[in-house]
Amino acid sequence: MDIRLPKLGEGSESGTAVNVLVKVGDSVKKDQTIIELENEKAVAPIPSTAAGVVSVVHVKAGDKVAVGQKLITLSGTGETAAALAETKPATAASLRPAALVAAAANAVVDDYVYHSPSGQPPPASPSVRKAARELAIDLTRVRGTESGGRISMGDLRNYVQRLQQLAASGGAHSQAAAPAVLTAVDFSQWGKVSKKPVTSLRKAISKQMSLSWTRVPRVTQFDEADITDLMLLKKKYDAAYEKKGAKLTLTSFALVAVAELLKQNPIFNASLDEAAGELVFKEYYHIGIAVDTEQGLIVPVLRDVNKKNMVQLSKELHDLADRTRSRKVALDELKGGTFSISNQGGIGGSFFTPIVNIPEVAILGIGKGVLKPAVKGKEITPRLMLPLSLAYDHRIIDGGQAARFIRDLSQAFEQFPESKVKI
Repeated sequence: MDIRLPKLGEGSESGTAVNVLVKVGDSVKKDQTIIELENEKAVAPIPSTAAGVVSVVHVKAGDKVAVGQKLITLSGTGETAAALAETKPATAASLRPAALVAAAANAVVDDYVYHSPSGQPPPASPSVRKAARELAIDLTRVRGTESGGRISMGDLRNYVQRLQQLAASGGAHSQAAAPAVLTAVDFSQWGKVSKKPVTSLRKAISKQMSLSWTRVPRVTQFDEADITDLMLLKKKYDAAYEKKGAKLTLTSFALVAVAELLKQNPIFNASLDEAAGELVFKEYYHIGIAVDTEQGLIVPVLRDVNKKNMVQLSKELHDLADRTRSRKVALDELKGGTFSISNQGGIGGSFFTPIVNIPEVAILGIGKGVLKPAVKGKEITPRLMLPLSLAYDHRIIDGGQAARFIRDLSQAFEQFPESKVKI
């Protein structure tokens, strides 16, 4: 029995094998992890769907693996996976819409293309393949929704309906509108070079950042906060937090301050639903925390920040960051954020322009606090000033709103109540 890569989740069609945990001759139980797969920014365990003895291992660490591709082959299985239910066979005629024109048959419905490193076609039943041939439909363009990425008759029908819609709208997403193929450059002609493949994580970062850069008209608002008193407050409670197994950090204070301001300024906790033409105001406060890892920047999400005290936040923040650096964070923990914070203070630097993590509409950048001369009363005195950078989606947020938000945030740092820090 062949064990194949199952459906990974919405919009996830492939990954990179990080570890292969079985070898030929090993006995495998059902639901036992057989490989660890890097998908987007998370490393996920992939279990076996049946029990048996490994007769063939089809992948090795570093291989790119697509949904439906064979991972291992088992012999002497004690149980087999349940047979996939087929939809009632249908003819091409029953699928063919009256308005489907020949030009639309080659249209690009979306950016999805099935890739199989082994060269195998996408998984589908003979009846689905026959219908696709009669309709001149390329099955590599059809996204399968069944187990293992298998294409059902319903998937094919939905694809044809989208083709019809494209034909009716003039084929706005036709092949003519497809992006041009990039030409490779031979850099070795000018000198010695070395190469290494782009990781799945770096590709995911590149895709998300490029999408944000092209879609979001961003503006960055800058300000400084006097955190001299706040750092004294932190120092006062550091030991008490350590006894509780927590580490009190500047990000802990930022989480509390930001969550309170998001409640007062719901537009910063919203998202734009472009398809529906609506603003979505979220009544939950899940804040993404940018974590610098050896593999690249990852933004796990700390949920329900407004419902937790600073001890809980400090513990969860430390745990989440550690698991992210060791690539033990789950894919679900990277989704659902409503606002993000990127604290570069531990590295250094001052103001910067963070990129909005869509579908969020704002992100806060925090730099390194620096002692500066400041006027306090009638005296000039050294104060620890924290650089703040608030980047926002100008389609949703206006400059006045951003200026008030960052000014209020500065005051929240400067007047942080000790009652919120006390254990």
